[in-house]
Amino acid sequence: MTDPIRLSKRLIELVGCSRREAELFIEGGWVTVDGEVIDEPQFKVGEQKVELDKDAKATAPEPVTILLNAPAGMDVDSAMQSLSAETLSEEHRYGKRPLRGHFLRLTASADLQPKASGLLVFTQDWKILRKLTADAAKIEQEYIVEVEGEMAAHGLNRLQHGLTHKGKELPPVKASWQNENRLRFAMKNPQPGIIAQFCEAVGLKVIGIRRIRIGGVSIGKVPVGQWRYLSGKEKF
Repeated sequence: MTDPIRLSKRLIELVGCSRREAELFIEGGWVTVDGEVIDEPQFKVGEQKVELDKDAKATAPEPVTILLNAPAGMDVDSAMQSLSAETLSEEHRYGKRPLRGHFLRLTASADLQPKASGLLVFTQDWKILRKLTADAAKIEQEYIVEVEGEMAAHGLNRLQHGLTHKGKELPPVKASWQNENRLRFAMKNPQPGIIAQFCEAVGLKVIGIRRIRIGGVSIGKVPVGQWRYLSGKEKF
C-alpha cells in the first residue's frame, strides 16, 4: 500500500507529461479515477486506477456561459452559489460535462427586475460580458408578466406610445396579451421597477414577473432553480 499522492503527480508518473500539462489534462476533464472524471489536480489517489482519455488535449478549458432559471426574489450571490453539477437541467445533460472549473470566475450580468424570476446569465467569457454590458441599451429583453385587475381603456395603445404615471414619463414599450392574465413585454435595458410602473399606469397589479429572453437567447425548457450551458450557436 502506497501513501496517497496528488492526482497530478500520479498522472506525470503515468504519461511522462509536465506538471502544467498534467493540471490542464485534469482540469479539462480528461482524467478518470476508477472510471469517474476528477477535475481537481490536488485530489489524492492511492491504489485507484488512473486513466488519461486518448483524445486528451493539454489546453485550458474554454470559458463557459451559464443560463440559470432563477426563482423569484433570489439575489445574484445566492443564484451563483446554487450553480453545481447537481442543478444542471436533466434535459441538457449531454454534450458538455460540468467541471469544477466551470463554476469559478463567473461574472453575473443583466440583473433581473425586483422580485422577478427567470433568465440570469453567468459567464467566464469576457467577450460575452462586454456584449451584455457595453451593448445593454441595444439588446432587447422579453418578460412575461402575470397581472390582475382590469386594464384601462386603450391600455395597450397607451403603453406602446408612451404615457405618464405619477408625474413620471414612461417610454413606449412593446406590449401584448399572451393570455387573459399575462402580458408580454419586450424592451431594451429596462430600469429597475419599470415593469410594475407600466402595469400600474394602466390599472393593473403585478402578481409575478419572469424574464424569458435576452437578445437572441431564451431560457428554454429549464426548470426553475436549474441551469443549462449557452450553446455555440446562440448569440445575445
